Amino acid sequence: MADTQQVDGASGAKDAKRAERDAARLARQIGSFARKHGGAESQIAYLGERGARIVLVGEDGGWGDLVAPTYAVAERAVETAGITRHETFDGEFAAKVRTGAYEWKRMAGIQVGNG
Repeated sequence: MADTQQVDGASGAKDAKRAERDAARLARQIGSFARKHGGAESQIAYLGERGARIVLVGEDGGWGDLVAPTYAVAERAVETAGITRHETFDGEFAAKVRTGAYEWKRMAGIQVGNG
């Protein structure tokens, strides 16, 4: 006999409301980032059980990321924020990222085992 799980209607509605609140909160954060950096573009990466990572790259080359509880919440947040979403992080999109001395030092340390 197969295992089954009954979903309570109230619980499902509660989860949906929470997901919508999470998406709205993330969309506000994305909007704030975009305003600070003259616009922004994004890419969403699946993180497994941890959710999804929203990578943001500003028009000025600044970058950052946010973590959403699910991939669907990440998609909704990016859609609500109204920014461009890329399927992959490569090419012209990746070339927009500007790194500073901290990142270069950190990357060099990792390469030689000091990170």
